[in-house]
Amino acid sequence: MSLPDNLNTNDASPAWMNKADNAWQLTAATLVGMQSVPGLVILYGSIVKKKWAVNSAFMALYAFACVLVCWVGWGYRMSFGEKGIHFLGMPNVALDQKFLLAQTFNGYKFPNATMVYFQFVFAAITLILIAGALLGRMNFHAWMLFVPLWLTFSYTITAYSIWSPNGWLSQKGIIDYSGGYVIHLSSGVAGFTAAYWVGPRATKDRERFPPNNILLMLAGAGLLWMGWTGFNGGDPYSVSTDASLAVLNTHVCTATSLLTWLLLDILFFGKPSVIGATQGMITGLVCITPAAGVVQGWAAILMGIMSGSIPWYTMMVLHKKMWLLKQVDDTMAVFHTHAVAGSLGGILTGFFAEPKLNRLFYLVPNWEHYVGLAYGLQMGQPGKGFKQMGIQIMGILYVIVINVIMTSLICLLVRVIVPLRLPEDELQTGDDAIHGEEAYALWGDGEKFESSKYTSVHGIDDFPSVVPKAGGELQMA
Repeated sequence: MSLPDNLNTNDASPAWMNKADNAWQLTAATLVGMQSVPGLVILYGSIVKKKWAVNSAFMALYAFACVLVCWVGWGYRMSFGEKGIHFLGMPNVALDQKFLLAQTFNGYKFPNATMVYFQFVFAAITLILIAGALLGRMNFHAWMLFVPLWLTFSYTITAYSIWSPNGWLSQKGIIDYSGGYVIHLSSGVAGFTAAYWVGPRATKDRERFPPNNILLMLAGAGLLWMGWTGFNGGDPYSVSTDASLAVLNTHVCTATSLLTWLLLDILFFGKPSVIGATQGMITGLVCITPAAGVVQGWAAILMGIMSGSIPWYTMMVLHKKMWLLKQVDDTMAVFHTHAVAGSLGGILTGFFAEPKLNRLFYLVPNWEHYVGLAYGLQMGQPGKGFKQMGIQIMGILYVIVINVIMTSLICLLVRVIVPLRLPEDELQTGDDAIHGEEAYALWGDGEKFESSKYTSVHGIDDFPSVVPKAGGELQMA
């Protein structure tokens, strides 16, 4: 394979590359990756019942690895490559060094290798968020098939349509700063749809599903929150003032949303719920994502108030009244935290997006696109504002339709090969029945792990056991 024509073999930093941009992009990508591994691995493994800790964490870990292989194999080019059909790019590998070392699209000042890595971590977290709706009952083998199929036939469609320069919604002027549509609305709708097809958890699990470790859950939530610095701060694709604004708006909105949710819990239920505060944190992060760098700070606070109250209402009140919502067992309430909060963020973006900030982000010389309704009214050009709102709502409907249809077709295909739901006996047992391993050894020096084929590999059998001496003291056996 030959090197790119514009790359000097004696210079690893070609003239078109900005070292600061490249370094920040790689850092931002790694922060997003840490939201998944270990962030959501820890969060999922600790927020579920003890018997589901290993399975839940492993669903996230598997998805992260599987998505990367599929992404470099064909997914990236389908999402950002040459135009194939109206809403999809041409599938192709992203492993050729001539491609990877060349400058990426739109004149951004770093190589394709960096862009492939950056976009991979977004694709991976989308699948992991879907898993949140399916915890505690999905057949792991079915999940192994679902991940590559959904990435290929659903994620790539929305990513190409909204984020690719050739995408039809991108060209219409939709504002999705960092994935409110492509990641959060998609994962919320797909997770809810897949949960319908997989079926509910065991009755006992639906009635009582306590977290096995709330402190560890908070550690995972903290990684998720702080990792969002890269999630939203990396999307200008440069070390810019817009990136700085996006980071600050992200954290301001999130904190406001968390406090709003917390106050509502205290007012209506009398107790400040840690799990509730975590949900408020997540809805704030999701809501600000499509708007992060294109709204002012006061708008971020208003968005935080709404993201801490509207999803709270749909989850705590409306969910118990609507027949459809009651029929689907969404373990982590992904529908409310991502589909509702993502749609809310998309609509509020259409209202609060400031034209000047949009020009900084999209690098457009005119005001034809990207005028929030509030500013359209202020400028005496309401038509442009209503047009932007219409595009934002069109994008929401498009993402919903694509994900309901494609997720349903994928689930129907997978269940022809393997059952989507675990059998009843494994639902009762959990991790030990599925993986032959359990998360916690609470007694007996972990003898439950003796059945694992990895026990002797890790030298567990070589450690001396501890037995009590007469008088109650401990000694080595």
